Amino acid sequence: MVPSTLLRCSLPPPFLCWFILLTIIVFAAAGDGGGAAALDTQAAYLARMKEQFPGPGMSRWDFSSSSSSPDYCRSFPGVTCDVGGNVTSIDVTSWRLSGRLPPGICASLPSLRELRLGYNDLRGGFPRDVLNCTALEVLNVSNSGVSGAVPDLSSLQRSLRVLDMSNNLFSGAFPAASLSNLTALEVANFNENPGFDIWRPPESWLAALPRLRVLILSTTSMRGGIPEWLGNMTSLTDLELSGNFLTGRIPVSLARLKNLQFLELYYNELEGVVPVELGNLTELTDIDLSENRLAGGIPESLCLLPNLRVLQLYTNRLTGGIPPVLGNSTQLRILSVYRNQLTGEIPGDLGRWSPLNVIEVSENQLTGPLPPHACANGDLQYILVLSNLLTGPIPPAYGGCSPLLRFRVSNNHLDGDVPPGIFGLPHASIVDLSYNHFTGPVPATVSAATNLTSLFASNNRISGELPPEIAAASGLVKIDLSNNLIGGAIPEAVGKLSRLNQLSLQGNRLTGPIPETLSGLRSLNVLNLSENALSGPIPESLCTLLPNSLDFSDNNLSGPVPPPLIKEGLLESVAGNPGLCVAFRLNLTSPALPLCPRGPGGLRRGLLAGGNAWVVGACALVCVAAALVLARRCVLRARMDVAGEGAPTSPASRSSSYDVTSFHKLTFDQHEILEALIDKNIVGHGGSGTVYKIELSSGELVAVKKLWVPAARRGGSGKLQQHDVAVTNSSWMGDRELRTEVETLGSIRHKNIVKLYCCYSGADSNLLVYEYMPNGNLWEALHGCYLLLDWPTRHRVAMGVAQGLAYLHHDLMFPIVHRDIKSSNILLDADFEPKVADFGIAKVLQARHGGADSRDASTTTIAGTYGYLAPEYAYSSKATTKCDVYSFGVVLMELATGRKPIEPEFGDTRDIVHWVSGKVAAGAEADALDKRLAWSPYKEEMVQALRVAMRCTCSIPGLRPTMADVVQMLAEAGPRTPTKDKDDEQQPTKVVVPPPASP
Repeated sequence: MVPSTLLRCSLPPPFLCWFILLTIIVFAAAGDGGGAAALDTQAAYLARMKEQFPGPGMSRWDFSSSSSSPDYCRSFPGVTCDVGGNVTSIDVTSWRLSGRLPPGICASLPSLRELRLGYNDLRGGFPRDVLNCTALEVLNVSNSGVSGAVPDLSSLQRSLRVLDMSNNLFSGAFPAASLSNLTALEVANFNENPGFDIWRPPESWLAALPRLRVLILSTTSMRGGIPEWLGNMTSLTDLELSGNFLTGRIPVSLARLKNLQFLELYYNELEGVVPVELGNLTELTDIDLSENRLAGGIPESLCLLPNLRVLQLYTNRLTGGIPPVLGNSTQLRILSVYRNQLTGEIPGDLGRWSPLNVIEVSENQLTGPLPPHACANGDLQYILVLSNLLTGPIPPAYGGCSPLLRFRVSNNHLDGDVPPGIFGLPHASIVDLSYNHFTGPVPATVSAATNLTSLFASNNRISGELPPEIAAASGLVKIDLSNNLIGGAIPEAVGKLSRLNQLSLQGNRLTGPIPETLSGLRSLNVLNLSENALSGPIPESLCTLLPNSLDFSDNNLSGPVPPPLIKEGLLESVAGNPGLCVAFRLNLTSPALPLCPRGPGGLRRGLLAGGNAWVVGACALVCVAAALVLARRCVLRARMDVAGEGAPTSPASRSSSYDVTSFHKLTFDQHEILEALIDKNIVGHGGSGTVYKIELSSGELVAVKKLWVPAARRGGSGKLQQHDVAVTNSSWMGDRELRTEVETLGSIRHKNIVKLYCCYSGADSNLLVYEYMPNGNLWEALHGCYLLLDWPTRHRVAMGVAQGLAYLHHDLMFPIVHRDIKSSNILLDADFEPKVADFGIAKVLQARHGGADSRDASTTTIAGTYGYLAPEYAYSSKATTKCDVYSFGVVLMELATGRKPIEPEFGDTRDIVHWVSGKVAAGAEADALDKRLAWSPYKEEMVQALRVAMRCTCSIPGLRPTMADVVQMLAEAGPRTPTKDKDDEQQPTKVVVPPPASP
């Protein structure tokens, strides 16, 4: 269109008008070109972003269009534009991207207001270029593995509303000062960044951040007390300061936060009482003050809050009762007050009017009956009331509460018949009735418990017979019905429970023979049938379960004792059976067993039957071996006499300087070991010595770990100094590491703990003789190139290691913390059964008496391997059983992903835990699985195992499961026939379910 001014142009020279017209047209064209250039700049930046972040997510940004510029505003997922075509938002959350954000984002996208990069893998630290985006309102880099320092954020002061930097690896100073300049800030989330320097929030935030609604600073190394002035930040709806070891009292000023909905202060060291004034927070829905040192009672005002959904106060020192008014709640979903000193009754109407999901009141002193209406709304999943003083029967309605996942009422004074439905709960994984006064039988309805892994009902008055229908509960891992009144025969169908790890039936009235089908329970670690009225012989096939715990004592068994039980020194496990006998006289004083009576032909009856031919052969071999040894000694002595004093000393002659401590019945002579310590038998070297593979004259293989005595005790030259004479005959007693390993392993009897036969202690070296593992260690099996383990084998390895650790943590008088669980310390036998090894840095925790103190028992000597160390161990050098749980979680990730704990692909300062966390958070667990098992029909089970590993590697120790819980979870996630339906229901998160009080 020609401007009107030109139409009126009539003065000479006319070319002037045309010049003006041309100029306007040129400028107009230039203006149109500038707009196009701006759009091209945006497209160019998005193209660079796609190059920097390769992956399937970015494949949806298609630049291959024939048009001059792609329609990114309409066609690119995650990209939003305004009406003018300017990019205002980029959201690539959980796209599984890995790379660096290209520079120039603010210059290329000047209208950018939202940048969401969470749940990816951002390289190169915090993307500093975004600090120039002065219009930016939302910045989210959560769960992205960002490390290094947080820069000054002040340049975003007028625009930034939402800042989410949670679950990363930031270090250095917390950006408290620059946050004060972000005057428009509404959400600040720094959750789970434990690497920050110790800091305190400045009071300047009070005036500088008037719009702040959400303040999440959990696990950020904050120290000191909770600032009083926080109570004046009345816009807050969410305040979370957990996991910071804060001290002092909960400020009453927090009661002024009239808009507060979430208050989370768990895992600190807060003292004093729970302020009654918190009952003024009428908008409050979730409150968690757990794992502190709070005393006094639970305020009734808190239980009267109209919107209260979650009340978690577990592991404190609270006294008094649970306010009865809590039973009137219409919103309550979670009540978790376990491990306090509460008295009185559980509110009778609890759950009657509300969608109750969790009752967790264990380890208190509560009395009275169980709340009868707890499952009235059909949402109850957890009843955990163990270790109280509760009385009365189990309400019949509980038997029809099908959503239940865990039902634990042990260690109370409950009585009456157990409702049959309790044994057949279809989704329950644990039913625990132990140590009460229950009566009635184990009903056939147990066959409906298809998800059941643990059935505990010991020390009650349960009678009747064990139903064969129990075999239909095929997921059972542990059965403990000991010390009841159960009679009849042990059903042969029990042998079909292929996952069974524990079968404890001692202290009942069982009759009939021991079923041979029990020998098929290859996962069994504990078989206790003692103190019954069982008769007949001990099936020799059961000895295939050795070296695990077998106890047949105090029955009416008869016939010869199977030789393997004698070989393993387990005669005590058959004591109290007058009809048992031995085929040959033993050099033992207790327990004394008679010789089997003579049969026809002068041979003792059964001597050559039932495997006793082995005894004769073994005796003959021992005699021959003894003769050979004596002959060899004579020859060596003759050679020494000829050579004189200056002749070299043979291994046999040096044997006199060794003191042998045995822990199992030995079938070899010590000289066999010493003479085989030659170079050709070396199979490996470690930081503490040399490992030999030795074949004995019997054909058996053993592994010998040779540890040198430190030079300081040998005088540096290999000869003992005068002051070291005391350790000549037992030098391992002076070596703290070796002594720990010997004492620990020598006392352990578990099929998943490597067997230590004996220890040779000498002046210049110490020898540990172990069972030999022909398949090496798990590291070699996973990361070597000579074999590929399928998932059922890997799951069996995981289960075995978990069972071994659960034994160390829970089944001994004092728990043992291994402190160096890693795949190279997990050995594999000929059947790929795992054995936990290398206890050189283990410690026995002498649990202190007195409530919480006993839970804190730990060691303080640094040990372990990078990549497997729990974060709190690296920071505090304080080793607990939860450190082993974390390390096991890393091993489980290795099994599921096939990757090493540290790999270049994970990026700087990252490891497999953060890499897997990103995959799981993005819902891409399947992408993390071992690509070599892409054909596997067990992908869902592998994903479930990965989720178990995630729980084990939680950065907060208290939220990790116990190893006993891990065994249960792995059993539930075990490989099943791919065509079968699976229960994919997952354990709820912390907000839904508190960590269990006990295994």
